[in-house]
This record gives sequence, C-alpha cells and structure tokens, in this order.
Amino acid sequence: MKEKLYQKAIELTNGKWSSVLLKRFTTSAISKKIIPSYIDIYDIETGEVSKNMQSFTSLHDFFTRKLVSEARPIDHNPEMYVSPVDAKIESFGTIENNTSFFVKGKTYDLVDLLGKEEHAKTFENGQYIVFYLSPRDYHRIHSPIDGKVVRQYTLGAKSYPVNGTGLTYGNKPISGNYRSVTELKTSSGVHCEVIKVGAMFVNSIQLTNTSDTWEKGEEVGYFTFGSTVVMIFEKNRAAFLENVVKDGRIRVGEAFAHML
Repeated sequence: MKEKLYQKAIELTNGKWSSVLLKRFTTSAISKKIIPSYIDIYDIETGEVSKNMQSFTSLHDFFTRKLVSEARPIDHNPEMYVSPVDAKIESFGTIENNTSFFVKGKTYDLVDLLGKEEHAKTFENGQYIVFYLSPRDYHRIHSPIDGKVVRQYTLGAKSYPVNGTGLTYGNKPISGNYRSVTELKTSSGVHCEVIKVGAMFVNSIQLTNTSDTWEKGEEVGYFTFGSTVVMIFEKNRAAFLENVVKDGRIRVGEAFAHML
C-alpha cells in the first residue's frame, strides 16, 4: 500500500510544470539568498570550492560548483577503476541470472537499463555498483578510467527521486528515469558502462566532454540536483576493493575495484 501511494503521489507532482518551476527558481538570482541556509542544512564543506561564496549567482550555480584541483587526487594506477563521483555506495555485487541485479529489494534488468538486448549481453553475469549523490555532494562527474567512447546515448523521459525512499517505494527509478549511457573501452579491450541517472523531476545531465576519449579523473559532465551513477562491468573484469561497503562513502578519484 505504501509503495502504491508513494508512486501515485510522485506521479501527480512529476510533470513538465514542476520541472519548469524548479529550474526557473534554482537558476534565478533570488535563489542565491538561500545558499547559506543550503550549506548549513547539508553541512557542505566550502573550503575546497574553487570560487568565493559571494560569486555564485544562483542556487544552481552553487549546486554545480567546481572544486580546487587538489581537492580530489586521482589514483592513476592503470589497473584500478576510480569513483566517477562523490557519493554513497548504495549497492554493489554480481549480476545474476545473466542480466539481473538488486537495489533496495527491487530487481533491475540490464536490458531495461541499457535499452537493448545486444548491449546487455556484453555484461552478462558481470559486476555492478550504484553510487548515490545526495544534495550535499559535489555533483561534477569524472571519468573512472582511460578509455574510448564506444557509444553514448540517452533513454527515458521523466526523473523520479533516487534517494532511499525513492529506491524502496518508487517504480524502479534507476532503469525508468531519464539517463545518459556511456560505454567505454580501455586500450586492453575492457568494456564498462557509466550510466548517469537523472533525479528530482529535473532531467539535467550535462556532458562537458563530448569527444570520443575520456581520461581518468577528468571532468566529463555534471548533474542538476541529487542523482545516481551506475557502473556495469564485464564478467570477471572487476574485483571490488575492501573499501567498497554498502552505505560507505567514496570520493572522486578513489580506487574502488581492480581491473582484471
């Protein structure tokens, strides 16, 4: 019953009008006035921000803030995957029954997530990890490896909450939300997927690197509002490190898995 009520309430409020109003407010000059409260509520570390607090023109400008370069050192070991975002590790593990994985008791299928069966087959029985970005987090996205972009495309139309409540009671938001999918291949032929999932009624996933090459640690895009990144790996190509624990925190550039 809770699940159906939650889904109904979210559906009633998730429309074009709500997205337009939210975007209009957060990009307005008046929204600048709530930045100090936003920082206090979410206990945001401002010492690593690249700009002076007074120079932000809106809440959106602050939300998509950049950090000083030394704030996120990158592990450049070529045999390591590094985190593409600052986030909580929501879930991770082995893809089961060829293409299924589980988050908050819900079953997700790679075909739904990636959009095509032929794409899903590459990652049958592989590994997955889900990174959740809260409103307090740094929302720039960075490359987890050095790689070539094999394909890049978007799926989905609307974006529902992907916080704990949304994942528990929502209608499979990870595979249903608007999302930007990037498949990367290393020089040694290893493939992985980086799926950027929109959230909070706003489908804003901006790519800042639109070339066919990603370098480990470089910025490749950013989110507007809290969101999620899912990474998918081929079978026997990733071994998670000991620092990967459910609900554990990780930051951009920190290694989380060996590349096998």
